[in-house]
Amino acid sequence: MRFHRVTALTAALVLASGLGLSACSSSDTADPAIVTTNGGEPQNPLVPTNTNENYGGRVVDRLFAGLKYYDNKGVAHDEMAESITTTDRKNYRIVLKPDWKFTDGTPVTAKSFVDAWNYGALGANAQLQSYVFTPIAGFDEVSAEKPTAQTMSGLKVVDDRTFTVELKQPSIDFETELGYAPFYPLPESAFADMRAFGENPIGNGPYKFANTGAWEHNVKIDLVPNPDYRGGRPAKNKGLRFVMYQSFDTAYSDLQAGNLDTLDTIPDSALTTYEADLGDRAITMPTAQNQHIGVQAAVPHFSGEEGLLRRRAISMAINREQICETIFNGTRLPARDFTASTLPGFDGNLPGSDVLKYNPTEAKRLWAQADAISPWTGRYEIAYNSDGGHQAWIEAVANSVKNTLGIDAVGTPYPTFKNIRDLVNAGTIGTSFRYGWQGDYPTMLQFLTSQYYSFSDTNNVDYKNPELDRLLDAALAAPNQDESYRIVAQAQALLIRDMADIPIFDYVAAAGHSDRVTKAELGWNGLFDFENIEK
Repeated sequence: MRFHRVTALTAALVLASGLGLSACSSSDTADPAIVTTNGGEPQNPLVPTNTNENYGGRVVDRLFAGLKYYDNKGVAHDEMAESITTTDRKNYRIVLKPDWKFTDGTPVTAKSFVDAWNYGALGANAQLQSYVFTPIAGFDEVSAEKPTAQTMSGLKVVDDRTFTVELKQPSIDFETELGYAPFYPLPESAFADMRAFGENPIGNGPYKFANTGAWEHNVKIDLVPNPDYRGGRPAKNKGLRFVMYQSFDTAYSDLQAGNLDTLDTIPDSALTTYEADLGDRAITMPTAQNQHIGVQAAVPHFSGEEGLLRRRAISMAINREQICETIFNGTRLPARDFTASTLPGFDGNLPGSDVLKYNPTEAKRLWAQADAISPWTGRYEIAYNSDGGHQAWIEAVANSVKNTLGIDAVGTPYPTFKNIRDLVNAGTIGTSFRYGWQGDYPTMLQFLTSQYYSFSDTNNVDYKNPELDRLLDAALAAPNQDESYRIVAQAQALLIRDMADIPIFDYVAAAGHSDRVTKAELGWNGLFDFENIEK
């Protein structure tokens, strides 16, 4: 997902600055059986193929069911799929389980999937997650700026419960990724007005909107169990309320007071005390999440050879180990690659990865080389959303850069995550910026293809390298996992050589739940296993 969901991102997308406490205050009249959990204002209406950030993603994944779903260990299980068969990992026959319905009572059919995927791929629809359909035959014609086809030739409806998928080449990840949000089905009614649909979505997942006013923008989103859900992750609670806060400090105070049931991000101010504060209600575990600093090539001093030297210099000017320990009390790990250290196949000793280590002498030397090309002018700014718990580490990074390189380096706050994402997506942010990724399914290729494919709409830094595209394609087409991991390592070595962006740290999640909750577990990607929260 993305902060998926980059990720993405674990940063909160929360209340505008004029709002006070969220709907989860002590005056709230919500049913006490409902699970209250921290959330944030989604960037866009809740359309699966156009939701690529964390707080929209966590809601979308509750509202929809796919061919697969992921348990809290990241293992994929059949959800709507009765069978997915292939002899060559290139041609697939998919049969759906019978008698599934959307919450408007209409049946979920093979056409519901095929139509949704074709909508997501069509270039005219400009969906943020369209890149996931790249492997399917006919995607290039459909996704073009001037499409020469409206539907992908690789998708064929056989009957109400059966469809086939032809890929351009074999893919080692395709079946695993079929639980990812862009592959969800859509009801026929969605296509009449997709934006309106996203404001009041009709899904087939374990939850549905509580009512037509369930999404109170910048305040909360209310979900209730879907009685017609037939899959393997039924809700074990009476519903979910995603509550939007101005800060994690406020959310943590509500958690301690019993006004919030689960919180997936303990604020920096409580990282040294939360285990004592919460006792056996504290949760700590490594998760597949990361944080990077990116800069787009249009920013002065960051294109070409000069930009490469400056990105490498800045990376080596950052004391990641000190920041992870002093700011996060060990709940972050210095980044060693462009994915996450918990993922299968992770290699912490990639060629060239010394550039991710603190080395002031080398940083100064590289900066001087860049100055010889074009002398540095201005201020080095790192944009961050001030409502997402990022101020302390961004300021620490800026101070490390400032003290090492002798330049004016500062963190630049924006009110909300949405503010930053809109500018990053438009390519107009004009400074460096923090961003992250929270895994949507547990493979390194999910992190890499989403963020660094030349044609991905979630390529935050607009990195384009045909050689990387070729390596990622080859890793997907590999005959076995070991060979795929070997090629992924080559691809990451290329990303390090080009310093596509600056990896900073991976997450060790620090979370907690209230004493009103009897069961709440974090999943592999740092999100709660929402369906299985019990009160």
